[in-house]
Amino acid sequence: MTVNLLKQKIGIIGGGQLGKMMILEAKKMGFYVIILDPTFNCPAHSIADEHIVANFNDTIAIRKLADRADIITYEFEHIDAEVLKVLEEEGHKIYPTPRSLEIIQNKYEQKMLLKKKRIPVPEFMYIADEEDMMEAGEQFGYPFILKSCRGGYDGKGNVVVHSPQEIKSAFESLGGYEQELMAEEFIPFTKEISVLACRGIDGDIAVYPVGENEHEDNILIQTKVPAQITKTLTTKAMSLANRVMKVFEGVGMFCVEMFVTEDKRILINEVAPRPHNSGHYSIEGCVTSQFEQHIRAITGLPLGDTTLIRPTVMRNILGDMEGNGEAFVYGAEEALKVPGVKIHIYGKENTSPKRKMGHLIVTAQTLEEAAERAQIAANTIKISPRKEN
Repeated sequence: MTVNLLKQKIGIIGGGQLGKMMILEAKKMGFYVIILDPTFNCPAHSIADEHIVANFNDTIAIRKLADRADIITYEFEHIDAEVLKVLEEEGHKIYPTPRSLEIIQNKYEQKMLLKKKRIPVPEFMYIADEEDMMEAGEQFGYPFILKSCRGGYDGKGNVVVHSPQEIKSAFESLGGYEQELMAEEFIPFTKEISVLACRGIDGDIAVYPVGENEHEDNILIQTKVPAQITKTLTTKAMSLANRVMKVFEGVGMFCVEMFVTEDKRILINEVAPRPHNSGHYSIEGCVTSQFEQHIRAITGLPLGDTTLIRPTVMRNILGDMEGNGEAFVYGAEEALKVPGVKIHIYGKENTSPKRKMGHLIVTAQTLEEAAERAQIAANTIKISPRKEN
């Protein structure tokens, strides 16, 4: 297959940091990129060839993007899959496919499909009312997790139910009868891990090394690669990621989030049909970053080498707790003095507490050395509202 790179136009729904990092790789290979995002000065604006300023639910604007681009992709999954399905039926190329997006958007349907395909997942059930929640408590014991089937990220849309007395308040806090809900058993995991995987248009699948994730308040703080798990578990996790890719038959990057249990099982938590925060380590850590791989996949190019070059730690840079306001980076000079540190600032105009504003990546001879240097750099750099002189 011959690909004329200069003639292909890529349309991206979303101009945030993931879209920006996709564009950085796409431009290296000569692609023309159009974004759709409601924020004029979004992170990807300054490097996009065109920017359609419109809301993500603006079907006219999405169709305009599809008419201008040869290929459509997206940087987040909370978009109207029905619109994309119609466009695909009309002949537009959309990756990952609208069908895979539609299934993944609904956590209950996602888990049902995985279970049907014998992929190990936590026990779960659909919740229609408070009586169903009582049944979930009897079936799973306490605590259990109540989840919104749609939407939610960084812990939003999830509630831990500790006792029967909390059922009513938990049910109402997630919208009650107005929202689709599901219950899931609480997993006493020992580690949270994730595996990036990519599927090409021709069906080839490339799987990345296993990352070990650390969260605070349900927000990813750090990813260390390789994960400190046994070779047996590493092989199992990578094999599961490969199987998940075959289940969804999607094209492009996917991230498979997993739990390692106390009894050494691996259970799939969630699947994201896009490059993922926990995969940022691949930018400096792997031969082919997740963003380059995604562009390769959706444009029909051969998939790249996923080899880890050397131990890598990715650390998120979150908005400081000082409040909201114009974003300003403090301490970058000191952080960059630390050997092996690379800083990625997303370019968001305003910061707020715990908002993802950037990340840093450290590679070193050992994982311990990389983690130590990442901690030093993280203690130095911060993004907070600009201080008045």
